[in-house]
Amino acid sequence: MSAANAHVTVLLQEAVEALEIRADAVYVDGTFGRGGHSRAVLERLGPHGRLIAFDRDPAAIAAGQALGDERLTLVHSPFSALDEALEDLGVVQVDGVLLDLGVSSPQLDDAARGMSFRFDAPLDMRMDTSRGQTVAQWLADASVSQITEVIRDYGEERFAYAIAKAIAAARAGGTVATTGQLAAIVEKAVRTREPGQHPATRTFQALRIFINQELEELRRVLPACVSRLGAGGRLVVISFHSLEDRIVKRFMRDESRPPVLPARLPIRAADLPQPRLRLMGKAVRPGRAEVDANPRSRSAVMRVAERTEVPA
Repeated sequence: MSAANAHVTVLLQEAVEALEIRADAVYVDGTFGRGGHSRAVLERLGPHGRLIAFDRDPAAIAAGQALGDERLTLVHSPFSALDEALEDLGVVQVDGVLLDLGVSSPQLDDAARGMSFRFDAPLDMRMDTSRGQTVAQWLADASVSQITEVIRDYGEERFAYAIAKAIAAARAGGTVATTGQLAAIVEKAVRTREPGQHPATRTFQALRIFINQELEELRRVLPACVSRLGAGGRLVVISFHSLEDRIVKRFMRDESRPPVLPARLPIRAADLPQPRLRLMGKAVRPGRAEVDANPRSRSAVMRVAERTEVPA
């Protein structure tokens, strides 16, 4: 991997410390990426410890295979398949799960992946390049209302309708097939933008999140993580987008509270069903030194919760 495409792992030490790794335990890295967190976990595991790492990206799986570590099991799959994959591997419970969400630097910096408007490349954006629909293919058939909804809901873009109309008008003269074409269309449709931000930033982000079903994958995996964690096991999640962090924050909050029962139900507080998670401290963000060294880390938020002894 070239220096240009090197991935700098965000909140590396903080995330690994939060897992409270035991040498002989079993852990899950739901997003292997280029293995920054996984390597740090493996360094703390003993010969009988085990790490199961998931990733949709074939390039990430290849990077993991290159480690040649027998304690590492790689699963080429989205982390939403965690429950089924652990079942297939014969793993009943794990002692910690780490989810580092979002897109990796190699994916952004590889022009062929079509995730960035910095390069003129095929409009792909798939995290798993071996399957699924590309953004170009989806845009070719999507209605103006569908495009508007995606850009508005996943990109929080206030000019979503204007952008969707511009895309529809542009494809009337041919397909919108490259990142350069899409960036130019959006740039003309967006009237104002925050200082220092390219007009197409929110649109590209929205389409990537949508085509990879990133929020839906997150909603599916969180309950599976809780079900598979043993008592005292940690769930550590690093988010880079407000929509992701909102999902994680609400999930951990709800799972750390007793269920809400009717106000007049004659039951003592001590007899209420206990929550499955316990929140561990406040949200953690990168320090100034990390942000200065790696500007892409500036939006990162890490949340940690611990599994209680309440049965799944």
